[in-house]
Amino acid sequence: MRPQAPDRTLPRLTQLSVIIPARNEEGCVSSTVEHLHLELRLHAVPHEILVVDDGSTDATWQVLQDLKRRVPELVPIHNPGPHGFGRAVVCGLDHMTGDAAVVMMADESDDCRDAFRYWSALNEGWDCVFGSRFIRGGGVIDYPWFKLRLNRLVNFGIRVLFGISLNDTTNAFKAYRRTALDGCRPLIAPHFNLTVELPLKAIVRGYSWTTMPITWRNRRTGEPKLKLTEMGSRYLFVILYVWLEKYFSRGDYRKAAPAPAGSPPAHADAVPDPAAGQANRS
Repeated sequence: MRPQAPDRTLPRLTQLSVIIPARNEEGCVSSTVEHLHLELRLHAVPHEILVVDDGSTDATWQVLQDLKRRVPELVPIHNPGPHGFGRAVVCGLDHMTGDAAVVMMADESDDCRDAFRYWSALNEGWDCVFGSRFIRGGGVIDYPWFKLRLNRLVNFGIRVLFGISLNDTTNAFKAYRRTALDGCRPLIAPHFNLTVELPLKAIVRGYSWTTMPITWRNRRTGEPKLKLTEMGSRYLFVILYVWLEKYFSRGDYRKAAPAPAGSPPAHADAVPDPAAGQANRS
């Protein structure tokens, strides 16, 4: 079940790190970064934009070098390999300096205005904020018919399997506090299946989360990187991997429950309470 309320005791965030994996995106990455930077600057959000060049064979890296002169918050990162969407995202997470992160696509399919809304929602006291294109206020533009039907089928299966209300788990565009990201490690999905590993692990491990509507539009330049014929078994593997953790790990990886107010500090030789790892906030 979803948590009923945010944790108002969580500290205010100080910097947002936006992670953007990019492979052969010379035609759109500059516009994505500039629009995002403008939006966050208008709302006075301290930020860094980490664009991970994941083995591009076009001029993506040179575009990033030129763009860095105009956008000082841009941090171009070269991923020497092995490559893959998930590996590029993890590379960006390993280099981030902020205390919150948003994972965003390089092709302008995600609305930059939603990045600020993520930041605001995290600061309400949530560990994670998951965008959905399929709730009131959300939307999709120019979504290929077959992919849309397949998307709804897969997400319905995930909802049933995990007993959750989130109906857009497969979308990469989501936000996390750094504490939640660290609590989800190790991240094992090397490709687009990371998009389901991260939110499902966060939910299963007891991090608080909420959902907000977001808007998505199909890319206008370049070629899509997600190949459905290659990803089906990889998605299934990660979904089952997290499902097994949910029902068979006995809470070994769950977020630690906060100590009651006024309780004495734990000692190194204290015997842990086996019920502490079973507290469920989600």
